[in-house]
Amino acid sequence: MARELLEGNFAMAEAAVRAGVEAYFGYPITPQTEILEWMSQRMPELGRVFLQAESEVAAINMVYGAACTGARVMSSSSSPGVSLMMEGMSYIAGTEIPMVLIDVMRGGPGLGNIAPSQGDYNQMVHGGGHGDYRPIVLAPASVQEAIDLTVLSFDLAEKYRTIAIVLADGSIGQMMEPAELPEMRPVQKIRPDWAVTSCAGRTPRTLSSIYINPDDEEVANYRMLDNWFNIQSSEVRYKEYYLDDAEIVVVGFGTAGRVALSAVRSARQMGIPVGLLRPVSLSPFPFEAISQAAKHAQSLLVVEMNTGQMLEDVRLAVHDPRPVEFYGRPGGTIPFPDEILGEIQRMAHEPLVTGGDPRLRWRMRLIARQN
Repeated sequence: MARELLEGNFAMAEAAVRAGVEAYFGYPITPQTEILEWMSQRMPELGRVFLQAESEVAAINMVYGAACTGARVMSSSSSPGVSLMMEGMSYIAGTEIPMVLIDVMRGGPGLGNIAPSQGDYNQMVHGGGHGDYRPIVLAPASVQEAIDLTVLSFDLAEKYRTIAIVLADGSIGQMMEPAELPEMRPVQKIRPDWAVTSCAGRTPRTLSSIYINPDDEEVANYRMLDNWFNIQSSEVRYKEYYLDDAEIVVVGFGTAGRVALSAVRSARQMGIPVGLLRPVSLSPFPFEAISQAAKHAQSLLVVEMNTGQMLEDVRLAVHDPRPVEFYGRPGGTIPFPDEILGEIQRMAHEPLVTGGDPRLRWRMRLIARQN
């Protein structure tokens, strides 16, 4: 299909429609409300289910009920709203049924502000609800990638009977750029053999997240863990730029990764051997890819729009004591390419220092900026 100028939120919503979503339940919250607005128009005109719930808590439990029928179902929200959904998401994970969530992140904690942030990393990647579960988390860095990953999220959720999350920040949701939407898929009519539908003529089915006997709960947890191992072995996604001869490796996801790529290209023009690894799947995380990139580099720089959440996973991926530096802008502030370029230039010309917390240097820069 032809490329057209699309806003990120509308593009993700229409991508979900074209992926065959049958039911959407949500509640308005900036900066993702355009998703709900688009669904309120498109779903009824296609004869599908749209419902604006009375709260995020209600919305996620409606998703839970609809997902149990085997329907393609989704919700969307932003950081404080997603926090309210955590209990319901844990129930969905424990019941081992598929669902899709789009989280368009904003500044926090608390109500914070409506500006772009990446502060939901830990909540989404490491499972915000109680118990042992791991969702698939995909992080777009452009409107086109947001479209593609939204479609992919439905396929992955159903393939593995799990939660799939598109984790975008407010800038991805609000920006407009040329992109191509996929062809319309038909809504699936055949329900999976685990779905709760009319039991006329067959044995009744039960879906639940309750295992009163601890031994049964343990078996369920190991079953979910085994499913996660399958996801880890097959669904790691990332993008590499200029890593063949990189002595400095920058790691950033989403908008931070996109901005970092501009800085990397400028540094390359200055003759600095720097490259970028941008995780697309934050869960499963590209540990091995980062580990391999680190083996050939002298140092790494993690760039995030928070105070250092993915940083911890990058440090886990780097098995030797080489320096892992950090540059972050929290609270809804997007770093400029020149800021990241300055960090790359500093790392290229300063003596390498191993050990210690890379955020100490960041804290000193923060104090200097405030003064």
